[in-house]
Amino acid sequence: MTKNRLRDAAVKIGSAVGKVDSTAHKAAHKAARKAARAAKVARQELVDLTKQVDALKRQLEKSTKRLKSALK
Repeated sequence: MTKNRLRDAAVKIGSAVGKVDSTAHKAAHKAARKAARAAKVARQELVDLTKQVDALKRQLEKSTKRLKSALK
């Protein structure tokens, strides 16, 4: 009788630990997916900003060229 109670208690403890471990693993995986998604968005925003900076640079070069020719 004592062995069965100890075994039942061990099974319940093992089940509880397994559930907690599974929940923690799922939460960590979900957080990693969110971080990856955020990194992808940040990377795309950086690409967009780079394109805007390049366009502004070209515009400034054209304006500088026109100004120089106007001052001659």
